[in-house]
Amino acid sequence: MKMVMDAGLMVKLVLILLVLLSFACWSIIIVKGLRFSGARKKNMDFARFFWDSDNIGQLYNQAKIMPESTMACVFMEGFEEIKRLQESNKKKGKVIPKETWIESLNRSLNKGIRIEISSLERTVPFLATIGNTAPFIGLFGTVWGIMKSFQGIAEQGTATLSTVAPGIAEALIATAAGLGAAIPSVVAFHAFVDSLNRMETELNAFSGDFLNLVERKLLSDKDKEEGEE
Repeated sequence: MKMVMDAGLMVKLVLILLVLLSFACWSIIIVKGLRFSGARKKNMDFARFFWDSDNIGQLYNQAKIMPESTMACVFMEGFEEIKRLQESNKKKGKVIPKETWIESLNRSLNKGIRIEISSLERTVPFLATIGNTAPFIGLFGTVWGIMKSFQGIAEQGTATLSTVAPGIAEALIATAAGLGAAIPSVVAFHAFVDSLNRMETELNAFSGDFLNLVERKLLSDKDKEEGEE
């Protein structure tokens, strides 16, 4: 602390900036960590409801009370598209082909997946920015401290330890602060990217299951109509 208080104005500014970046880094880590953890738990809960229920309307009601679940949000996007297709069916007075249903629903589900992944990855790239820039900001403080040391040598005309030590100390503090902000950012960034990839894979798998469910339902309804005829 004494070395920090004795540091020059420029090094203090560098340290303040690095502390702010470190605070931003840990804020993102905590918030996103809780978001990913909550989404995974809620997705598991909704997946159980999905496979245990045969009524899509009940699933929709369940999905509405689970906004933390990315899977539930994707399901709602698909369900809304089904409702739009049903309304279009009634207005036009003709049967929409099964292929059109599946194609429209697939686009809607893909849109829902993109929205959820985009929401999850918001602010995550900033971790990469911190990880890439913090060491260079610390390096700037290091260079400034070394410059101060050489300036002290030039003014006193001697290279004693008392002359160079303050500047070197400032340089080491700035370097340590830069690494302290960069290392957690890089580690968290790669961890979140891995979580995003796994989440996207799970949502794509769920999308396929949802499409299969709707397709079986359409085939079942078609068979009933043919049987009635």
